[in-house]
Amino acid sequence: MAGTQESGNELVRHGAGGTVNPPSGRRREGGNPPPASGVREPESISTKLQRIAERARKSPEMAFTSLAHHIDIDWLREAYRRTRKDGATGVDGQTAEEYAEHLDENLRDLLERMKSGRYQAPPVRRVHVPKGTGKERRPIGIPTFEDKLLQRAVLMVLEAISEQDFLPCSYGSRPGRSAHQALDSFWAQTMDMEGCWVIEVDIRSFFDALDRGHLRTFVRRRVRDGVLLRLIGKWLRAGVLEAGRLVHPETGTPQGGVLSPWLANVYLHEVLDRWFEEQVKPRLHGRAFLIRYVDDFVLCFEHEQDARRVWEVLPKRFAKYGLRLHPEKTRLVDFRRPDSSNRRRSEPKESRPRSFELLGFMHFWGRSRRGEWVVRRKTASKRFTRAIQRVREYCRIYRHLSIPEQHAGLLRKLLGHYAYFGVPGNAERLFTFRSEIFRAWQKWLDRRSHRARMTWPRFNRMLRYHPLPLPPVVSAPRRLAAHP
Repeated sequence: MAGTQESGNELVRHGAGGTVNPPSGRRREGGNPPPASGVREPESISTKLQRIAERARKSPEMAFTSLAHHIDIDWLREAYRRTRKDGATGVDGQTAEEYAEHLDENLRDLLERMKSGRYQAPPVRRVHVPKGTGKERRPIGIPTFEDKLLQRAVLMVLEAISEQDFLPCSYGSRPGRSAHQALDSFWAQTMDMEGCWVIEVDIRSFFDALDRGHLRTFVRRRVRDGVLLRLIGKWLRAGVLEAGRLVHPETGTPQGGVLSPWLANVYLHEVLDRWFEEQVKPRLHGRAFLIRYVDDFVLCFEHEQDARRVWEVLPKRFAKYGLRLHPEKTRLVDFRRPDSSNRRRSEPKESRPRSFELLGFMHFWGRSRRGEWVVRRKTASKRFTRAIQRVREYCRIYRHLSIPEQHAGLLRKLLGHYAYFGVPGNAERLFTFRSEIFRAWQKWLDRRSHRARMTWPRFNRMLRYHPLPLPPVVSAPRRLAAHP
């Protein structure tokens, strides 16, 4: 531990500076005169982040004891720029526009409160949104705008360190990574293995059940800055305001803040990712891989015996850290290629599930245009039904708007749906979604009044001036995506 403290103190002595001033007689790039003797030029935010990341990469076992000094007024301005301005308001009701009216004054006051320890994390306003197509609802926390801003500033520091530790199998809520990369990686590795045994896992109420004691231990392995640790503790203890009642859960982290997914990644990096890579894979007989997007993940194995061994130990591993697997949604799937010799010998064929869901897509085997077996994907039924219900609700609520305004709103929804679900093999679902938008739009335009009737011929004429685009043509993923 002495080496850890020495490295941390060295970071404090060097401070944020990363460039050395040129000699007084030398002109710098751009022709500007050199600064006065002993005066250091301020570093850009990107340079500071690079220095932190480089130190974390070179010293993977080092715990950072001094990080808060990097957060200054320029850092907060950059955090403000990166913070969404169109989100719902928190418990104080303050919008981003209101906060921006006195931006510099607010940022300086926030910085002073953060550094002095006077900052008090406000409670998170909790709302419930539909989960799937049933009556089940998912709790979502809505922090205040200032809280979002400060969380973003702290996250910028923490990400520079954690990105050097996180493994390639993790894709969710990480800079430069996306759900499409996770899907392409699964597709490529499964095709290379000609199918696999998949453990489809669902953690029951992960964000509510996350053990804070273990979480603090995991965070302190790399971050021991007192200011940042106290801020994280305040956010965890801030409480949740729901239906006018303030509660303080003893476990979990409220969803909605930008720091919550990072904490989830830190937790599952230790509980799952490192365990699978360092302890499980070396003991297996065949190939295996993990694809994780925050708390949504699958474990894939070349051999059934390997899959069943991990299947038996997985609930014990998660129970050790206070997590439980959903008994109905966690299952073992025989996802081998249909024409494989091993599958032909397996008995019975129909007793095992052959498809599973991952990141909103149903994965299954199908024939390509060349007649070869390939992994196909289509929008999962629950996600598809939920998307259609939202479009119908939009057309009903906003039927009073002008047709150009409605067209702009529906266009955003359609293009957003295309952007995520526009993958090879999913064209049928995309065309169906577009057709459902036509049906919902025509239905509610026809009910705007008792006089004007929006018949289908009239609706089709209107579409000439307000068209909705066809689904895009998407190329198939490449095998190289399996090795990013």
